Amino acid sequence: MKLMVISDAPDQGLWDYFSKEKLQGADAIISCGDLPPSYLSFLVTMANRPLFYVHGNHDARYENEPPEGCDCIDGRVVEFRGYRILGLGGCMKYNSSEHQYTERQMRRRVAKLGRTLKKGGVDILVTHAPAQGLGDMEDACHQGFACFREVMEAYAPQYHVHGHVHLQYTPNVPRTRRFGDTTVVNASGKYFIDLPERPAAALPGGLRGWLARRRGS
Repeated sequence: MKLMVISDAPDQGLWDYFSKEKLQGADAIISCGDLPPSYLSFLVTMANRPLFYVHGNHDARYENEPPEGCDCIDGRVVEFRGYRILGLGGCMKYNSSEHQYTERQMRRRVAKLGRTLKKGGVDILVTHAPAQGLGDMEDACHQGFACFREVMEAYAPQYHVHGHVHLQYTPNVPRTRRFGDTTVVNASGKYFIDLPERPAAALPGGLRGWLARRRGS
């Protein structure tokens, strides 16, 4: 299975000169936020693939103009082709705009999903902001959330995909990095992720991660 992950800046090669070959066979698209709703609506229509998204800190516009044909997974766990995907949009609070949270508020959002996560785990964590110390920055707006690290430590998702920190503005930030059993991906622009095919009844991500830790102890 292949995913195209996107965030923050529309890819002009898709936006102005779309062709399905540029999707490289992607089975679904995941947006990590701060993209025009018209861009997401365009992609889901032209690609004819599912598109899942979370809100970025500049996505208050979605309230009046939601991306048509797309699935908001902000604050939810959804399953796609045997993979459980958790969405947590927004960034660290720095003013009074929407989709901004203090660390405590984001931690509460995670806690609300506690029963769902403990029951089935998570394979792909999708956020707008990065985790603390994993591709974030020092200014108030671009600081990462410590509770995202805790989700990765507890459930060992295969991927954490985020946006918010633009790679073109921060050339020293790597596209990918590792944190425990998780590959962390900055989805700024677009990036492709390959995953093995999995039957819908596959072992849940959280249980798989727990078993892996037990075997290693």
